[in-house]
Amino acid sequence: MRLTYFRELMDTEFGPVRAAAVARDHVFADLGGRTVDQALEAGIEPREVWRAVCVAYDVPPARR
Repeated sequence: MRLTYFRELMDTEFGPVRAAAVARDHVFADLGGRTVDQALEAGIEPREVWRAVCVAYDVPPARR
């Protein structure tokens, strides 16, 4: 998954403002205690980050 597509999915799911806040502020246990932004900067694949977001926020399977 490309980073641009990941950002598009985040914006679609949460809206641009909330997506930015989730990426910046929410710490995910599934990402090793990192935020989305930290995980991506650490080189974790966007697909893996998206899966962690989906689990944490109960994103319906159809939108995963």
